[in-house]
Amino acid sequence: MNLYFMRHGIALARDDPSVIDDDERPLSKKGVKRTRGIAKGIRRLDIPFDALLTSPLTRARQTVDIVAATLGAEARVEEIASLTPNSAFDQLLADLGRYRDSKHLLLVSHEPFLSDTLSSLLAGQSATRLDLDFRKGALCRIEIDSPSASHRGRLHWFLTPKQLRLLG
Repeated sequence: MNLYFMRHGIALARDDPSVIDDDERPLSKKGVKRTRGIAKGIRRLDIPFDALLTSPLTRARQTVDIVAATLGAEARVEEIASLTPNSAFDQLLADLGRYRDSKHLLLVSHEPFLSDTLSSLLAGQSATRLDLDFRKGALCRIEIDSPSASHRGRLHWFLTPKQLRLLG
């Protein structure tokens, strides 16, 4: 199974006067524009996603909607609560069990949850956390044998937002 982890696009600042609830914080105009460019780069990668999974927070949902529209994959978008910022790694693995027969899953989420999850998948839960620079809009591919804490993943690539935009 290939897991493609993506961080949501650039959102409004937390202290923006229009932001009442952090969960509802949307992408900024710059974030929407850059996410569209990133989505075009993802399209060039020609990945046959079985599902596009997202945190239900507004900025993540907007990110996945832009990617899905660019790929023509709107019907494959699903929200899962275990991709929210304060989720537990074990809960995400349990939720991924529903997709056991999938080959390619896009997961759109937040920091520091993404870096923590990648660290656990690559180095194990008891290992020291890897220092990852997971920028907004970045995408990485990890291959796992099964969604289980006992199996380690293999990092195949990690693309920055700029690299993805250049692909588009």
